[in-house]
Amino acid sequence: MTPIERARQQVEQAKARYQALLARQTAEERKKDTRRKVILGGLLIDAAGKDERFGRVIDELMKRITRDHDHKAFEGWQKPEPDKS
Repeated sequence: MTPIERARQQVEQAKARYQALLARQTAEERKKDTRRKVILGGLLIDAAGKDERFGRVIDELMKRITRDHDHKAFEGWQKPEPDKS
């Protein structure tokens, strides 16, 4: 193998390592983003069970759901209502 061929091979290998690192970083960021959304959603649902203002926020957010697939995730679900006692 000539020095040029060897250098070309090294460049291609470095590009492949770089692409793999980018893909790993992107996947990690998606995981973090999903986790943040789950945590915030859980906090909002919990807060709705304690304070009716948060229940109204959930009502308004539910009106913004446009995709049928997303609506199906909430079929039969009832938001918690604050204890009135």
